[in-house]
Amino acid sequence: MKKPKIALTIAGTDPTGGAGVMADLKSFHACGVYGMATVTSIVAQNTKGVQHIHNLETQWLSEQLSSVFDDELPHAIKTGMIASKDMMKVIQGYLEKYPNIPYVIDPVMLAKSGDSLMDDDAKKDLQNILLPFATVATPNLPEAEEITGLTIEDEASIYKAGEIFINEIGSKGVVIKGGHAEDLDVAKDYLFTKDNVYTFEDPRYETKHTHGTGCTFSAVITAELAKGKSIYEAVKKAKAFISLSIKYTPEIGQGRGPVNHFAYLKKVGLDDE
Repeated sequence: MKKPKIALTIAGTDPTGGAGVMADLKSFHACGVYGMATVTSIVAQNTKGVQHIHNLETQWLSEQLSSVFDDELPHAIKTGMIASKDMMKVIQGYLEKYPNIPYVIDPVMLAKSGDSLMDDDAKKDLQNILLPFATVATPNLPEAEEITGLTIEDEASIYKAGEIFINEIGSKGVVIKGGHAEDLDVAKDYLFTKDNVYTFEDPRYETKHTHGTGCTFSAVITAELAKGKSIYEAVKKAKAFISLSIKYTPEIGQGRGPVNHFAYLKKVGLDDE
């Protein structure tokens, strides 16, 4: 039997399974990649919002990562909710030691409910400590504004934000997700690399059930990079994956329900692998 590719997620939890490491592992599986997970924060949340956050001690994260890397190297790494500078420094050490492992950063700052998942100091630390190592960063419009300091209100400002990520921060690639631009009838994302800019469009579906979209999108990119796909190929697959996930939501919960992490697998299968 062929040994599977491995993707590692480093993020917080979601007991309802719609976001965080739970969503990442489902997405890895749907992409045909073996998923591993290390936990940064225990989050009490549901589709209605975030009730409590318990950030683990940095040593606990360090011990988890040590266990993983002492046994089997992942083929790609993803980070989501990272609560503190000390945690970021621990992760940075592994990114420096293994520079050839693709790294995807979902700069999680707010939950879909609007609840803050990161304080102001941690937001600044993210830019200085982790984003320069990113193979792909996946901010939504509010996160891109927070990181770049720009007010993003049109395509020109999106391009300016992309330039800041690539040329000033040092990320190899960045996808600025346009899902928050509710005045458009399409969901348009922009991928910036050092040499090119690509756009991806899909219909915008009228649904409130978008919990975990950012986690899922970035997890699929991670899985595809683990399989050796290019940044462009990985983002293209993630766009198709998340669009189907939103189109066929499972309608779970009383608030903003999760997306369907297996819609792509059911509708398209793995024939494109």
